[in-house]
Amino acid sequence: MKLGRQQREWGHKGLIYAGAALAGLICVFPFYYAVLTSLRTGQELFLANYLPSGFHWDNYIGALVDNGIARSLLNSVLVATVTVGLCLLVSITAAFALARISFRGRKYLLFTILCVSMFPQVAVLSGMFELVRFMGLYDSLGALVLSYTTFSLPFTVWVLTTFMKSMPVELEEAAIVDGASTWVIITRIFAPIMGPSLVTTGLLAFIGAWNEFMFALTFVISSGKRTVPVAIGMFQGASQYELPWGSIMAASVVVTLPIIVLVLIFQKRIVSGLTSGAVKG
Repeated sequence: MKLGRQQREWGHKGLIYAGAALAGLICVFPFYYAVLTSLRTGQELFLANYLPSGFHWDNYIGALVDNGIARSLLNSVLVATVTVGLCLLVSITAAFALARISFRGRKYLLFTILCVSMFPQVAVLSGMFELVRFMGLYDSLGALVLSYTTFSLPFTVWVLTTFMKSMPVELEEAAIVDGASTWVIITRIFAPIMGPSLVTTGLLAFIGAWNEFMFALTFVISSGKRTVPVAIGMFQGASQYELPWGSIMAASVVVTLPIIVLVLIFQKRIVSGLTSGAVKG
């Protein structure tokens, strides 16, 4: 009887491990094949070979130097970093107001914020273009920061408000008794406790700004101010009938690496942020 139970447990664990291995393979294989393609040249690009036959770094040199991906990487890092900073600064203060201060119409305001986050980019493209042109930000990185912050704020405000509501009111009351101001309560008490949720929302906002294409293509026309997605989309071959797949894959690998590094560095905080507030004791 005991042996049969152990066999069933081993069978269940085997299924779990097999499913995890299959899911990992499905997730990793596209990136693995992109790396293989980036290291090939000539006719090797069109051969269905899943093992490396050589290591040719010319595609990386061509992508970073000849096609200006290095400059576009700096632009993307600057835009995404500023966007995340503005989103977190505004979101944590807005979340404090929405979660801690009772005022008329608060529920309707939260519902409006949630509805705004559902609008597709193409629906507000013309309006954002007029706003960017009115503010004199056309063909500048500021236009991207403005548009990305506008689209990321509803999501970050909604998520941080949910986390703020799950925090005990006694922390705030004790700080008020000690004479702490609202800004001190937000930055010294709530911000450290909400570290995992801030990291999670910040990373999602960073990925959204890093991968965005439509606004970057519309609001920026100078080649030196392009972000990475647009720069990769503008790759050209030796003729109009040729696409430099090797350089495109090399640029894609270079662009994906920072996101992978960030996720690996903050993976514990990301898991804590996603599960925070799921169980109330």
